[in-house]
Amino acid sequence: MEIAILALGCFWGPEIKFSKLEGIIKTEVGYCGGNSKKTSYREVCTGSTNHAEVVKIDFDPKIISYEKILNFFFKIHDPTTLNSQGPDFGTQYRSEIFYLNDTQKKIAKKIIENKNKEFSGKVVTKLSIVKNYCPAEEYHQKYLDKQ
Repeated sequence: MEIAILALGCFWGPEIKFSKLEGIIKTEVGYCGGNSKKTSYREVCTGSTNHAEVVKIDFDPKIISYEKILNFFFKIHDPTTLNSQGPDFGTQYRSEIFYLNDTQKKIAKKIIENKNKEFSGKVVTKLSIVKNYCPAEEYHQKYLDKQ
């Protein structure tokens, strides 16, 4: 099993789309790329934590490749809008691929370059090593419980 961590706007819709792909074992929503190891939905929404909303994908590489997952990533969001997707605006809604190893970095870099050619140099998708990933469910639930 391998893991992919992808930021492509509000995480709920993309999580459902990824979960339907053959070879995806498990999906989880969370936050990644921020300044701290723990955060809350409320903190992320302020834009001050530097976290992006992400989908963490556990997949079987014998059934679906990392490359296919990234190609699907580019199909289901707009990689040319900076810090926004549809009606959602803010740095937490940025397009970003978080890699876990050099192989993922190499594959992602190649795909971003190809997509940038396809989109006439307008792709704003960032490529970063995984930093401070934390699942959202428990933090999101804590936020909802306080409402």
